[in-house]
Amino acid sequence: MKINKIAYSPEHVARNHRIENRVNSAVRTFDKVMGRLGLGGRKGYYNDDTYEFEGGARDELRKKHYDKSLRLLWKAEEHADWSSFDDCTKEEQLLMSMAEKGLTRGEKTQRKRINSDEYKAFLNKTYTKEQKQAIVNVLSMIGHGEAYAWMVSCELLNEVRSTGGRAALTMQVMEEAKHFVVLRELIQAFEMPIPRLNAWEYVLLERTYKSKGLEKFFGMNVVVEGFALSIFGMMSTLPGLEILKLFHRDESRHTGLPHNYFAEFPMTAWERRNPLRAARRLSLVLPAIPVFFHIEADLAELGIDTFEFGGALARKVLKLADRVGFDVLVPTEPLAKLVNKGFNDYCKATRPGFVERNFMEAETTHGKEERAVEKEIFHLDDAPLAKKARVAAVA
Repeated sequence: MKINKIAYSPEHVARNHRIENRVNSAVRTFDKVMGRLGLGGRKGYYNDDTYEFEGGARDELRKKHYDKSLRLLWKAEEHADWSSFDDCTKEEQLLMSMAEKGLTRGEKTQRKRINSDEYKAFLNKTYTKEQKQAIVNVLSMIGHGEAYAWMVSCELLNEVRSTGGRAALTMQVMEEAKHFVVLRELIQAFEMPIPRLNAWEYVLLERTYKSKGLEKFFGMNVVVEGFALSIFGMMSTLPGLEILKLFHRDESRHTGLPHNYFAEFPMTAWERRNPLRAARRLSLVLPAIPVFFHIEADLAELGIDTFEFGGALARKVLKLADRVGFDVLVPTEPLAKLVNKGFNDYCKATRPGFVERNFMEAETTHGKEERAVEKEIFHLDDAPLAKKARVAAVA
């Protein structure tokens, strides 16, 4: 291919470049000064000199979250064909069709994928009206939480450094969107009234959303996602709710993100232990405690002790906060002891014949795969918080 070169004046081009360099220097210097003064400056965390976001490539973060999320990405159309999602390619739809044709009659009977009418009929046959309402009440808390997780992760996307960090958050944004829509349709399939956010969760979610900068990691990825992970792990073995195993798998990556991110960009000692920040983190944790009292009847309807769930969740969240490096003002062992005492005092007052116990030793995640995932995420066997809490309680 022949290209006809256009004539130009090299002198004028060189002059234009000199002008641009001076303007660029002035603009960049102004933005840098304004940024250091806290008066604005450049908002885009992007380094156009290196063709990377600020913080560099950090490919390990990308591999642990973005790449891994893509490998494990599940399609709602395949696993929840009762949903309105249409996210399978033509090739994937063809494979699904071929797989269905290859099933025996017995296998077809045992299929977990069922359309909306069949699913509703299955739920009505499997659960009482009270049990259905209890499931809706519990899952809707996470459903509302997914809406906030979607909003918070969108804001966090502009707070993290490096290309790998942004890639990791990009996958979380996408997964939170899918979680919100698919979980909402799952809950609606029960055809029971869906409650609003309870006051305790509302305070937790609102204050998490209003957290500054990377402090959102604590409220969302440690506390809220830890709560969601535990709920999905607790309910994924219930008939008809097997899809929650996929939610659980996604949430495990979300709860692991702060640890992996701060391994690349460590917090300073002051950021970890700043008394004001630590006090605010504690104030985010405390509103979660009354939630267990609020859902006591719903979990009881499903054969679950709310304080066993609360104890297991508290143990895991405190372990995760320690692992990430988030100081919550009060040492985790005395805090676990205090929570356990509160649960026991309530049970003594409301449950005739109750015998005091350490709820911090409870485990309400039932699935074998889910428990293996949580053991890795929370490092449950390398820092015996429950044992220490028990010793402190005895002392």
